Amino acid sequence: MRRIKLTVAYDGTAYKGWQLQPNGVTIEEMLNKALSDLLKEPVCVIGASRTDSGVHARGNVAVFDTESRIPGDKFCYAVNRGLPEDIRVVESEEVPTDWHPRKQNCVKTYEYQILNCKIEIPTRRLYAHFCYYPLNVEKMNEAAKYLIGEHDFISFCAANHQAEETVRTIYEAQVTKNEEDIVTIRLCGSGFLYNMVRIIAGTLLKVGTGEWEPEHVKEVLEARNRKEAGQTAPAKGLTLVGIEYEREIPKDITSRNEHWDAVLDQSKLESDGISCVRIRFSEPEELPRLIRRMVHQAYRNGAKEVFVTVPDGYEVSETESYGYYRLRRLDDGSYGTEYTGRTL
Repeated sequence: MRRIKLTVAYDGTAYKGWQLQPNGVTIEEMLNKALSDLLKEPVCVIGASRTDSGVHARGNVAVFDTESRIPGDKFCYAVNRGLPEDIRVVESEEVPTDWHPRKQNCVKTYEYQILNCKIEIPTRRLYAHFCYYPLNVEKMNEAAKYLIGEHDFISFCAANHQAEETVRTIYEAQVTKNEEDIVTIRLCGSGFLYNMVRIIAGTLLKVGTGEWEPEHVKEVLEARNRKEAGQTAPAKGLTLVGIEYEREIPKDITSRNEHWDAVLDQSKLESDGISCVRIRFSEPEELPRLIRRMVHQAYRNGAKEVFVTVPDGYEVSETESYGYYRLRRLDDGSYGTEYTGRTL
């Protein structure tokens, strides 16, 4: 059995999103059908980003398993013959059989486009949200900078989300306007919550129209309340630009903001399979979530054993579960981790 990775571009206008749905045609459904017809075997793709209805993509990623001997880099040409013109596989390659597009460290890039002029342009209506009110792009860009870094983005997440963890890291947040009156909000991050980019876009629109000052975005973050953010902007303006996967696991990963500071030491991961989570500072209410995130990241990166150290005076429970793990105090004062039996 082989595993093939696909990079997929699509116009999401006519589809009910990526994931299979009982009430409409989806991108996943069309890929499954085209691949199954091509290979004469049942195929079910696994997607990296399950985009919503009407959202577009230039670089979503999916994998599937097959017995076919078609060279990995030739699948894109073969499968495109069976796909509608608004879906294209732009690249294909063979990957290890255990490679999973949602279980790899990566950076995702999204762009949200707003047509900002007096009269809507018909050719832009499917790919940009229209706003006739003049937007102050400079202030929107200033506001976007408050999003950069590691934060709890629950204020920018749909109320009906199912995420166990709402902390994400934004590496780049930029707002620009071109000569064709297109305002582009570009966000690069470790991952995004349900409707997160669209809610950020709706929030920045309020800044652009002058309803809110740029500093209000920081207040929205700190509130940790969906009601404090702007409206969810329409899906049609959103495009998943691409997903860049980490090629090498770094020796250490820092998790830091004004509420916590920790480092995941992976210097012995390759040689001994050991990683160490060192908590340097944490507000008491943030400590359990911080430990859970860091320990989970360590095991996800391939650690066989994970140890946790905390400063003197910090209270750590040995009976409480930290996600999939419990801690046990060792003779040297650090903590080992024990798997509770849940599936990662």
